[in-house]
Amino acid sequence: MLNSIEALEAIYGQPHDRAVRKQIPFLNEDYQAMVRASPLVIISSVGPDGMDGSPRGDMPGFVRIIDSRTLAIPDRPGNNRIDTLRNVVLDSRVSLLFIIPGIGETLRVNGSAQISAEPELLNSFAVNGKPARTVMLVTVEAAYFHCSKAMVRSDVWNPQTYLDRSALPTAGAFHKRLNDGAFDAETYDREAPARVRDSLY
Repeated sequence: MLNSIEALEAIYGQPHDRAVRKQIPFLNEDYQAMVRASPLVIISSVGPDGMDGSPRGDMPGFVRIIDSRTLAIPDRPGNNRIDTLRNVVLDSRVSLLFIIPGIGETLRVNGSAQISAEPELLNSFAVNGKPARTVMLVTVEAAYFHCSKAMVRSDVWNPQTYLDRSALPTAGAFHKRLNDGAFDAETYDREAPARVRDSLY
C-alpha cells in the first residue's frame, strides 16, 4: 500500500499547469454561471462521528450567490437525520460538487460553512409559501472546474444507458429488508409518488 505523498508522486508526477491555474479562491464569472445552471449539488462534510456526502437539489439557481466568496444553500424538509448540518455545527469544513445535467464539466468548491435560521433569510428562499428549514452559508476558499472525463467514461448523460427502475429494489423493498420483513413495502411504494410530491417543500 502507498503510504506517502512521495510514493504517490512517483506514480502520478506533478499536476498539469492548467490544473493548478484553474483553482482560484473565489467564484469568477464562469464559475458563477455554473452555480446558477446547476440543479444539483453534493455536499461533503466531516464530523466527530464520521463523514457525510449528501445531495441537495432544486430548480437551477437554487444555490444563491451572495457575492464571489459566499454561497447560500437552502435546506428543505427531509428525513431529519441532518447528518450534514450536525457535522457543520461541529466542523465547518465542506466541499461542494455542482452537477449540471448534460454538461461534462463539474464545479468543485471547498470552504467553510455556517448554519443560519434567521427568519428573513429563510423566508427569502420560500417556495409555495414555505420557507427553508435552515440555510447553509458557505465561505469559498477554493473553486475549480473539473474536466469532463468522468462523465465521458461513465456515459452518464446518455439516455440509452439509463437503467430500468425495475432492475433494482424499490424504496419499499429496501425498508422491508432493513426491517427483517416487518414492513408493508407494497403500500409504501404505492403511496410514494404522492408522498414525495406533497413533502418537497
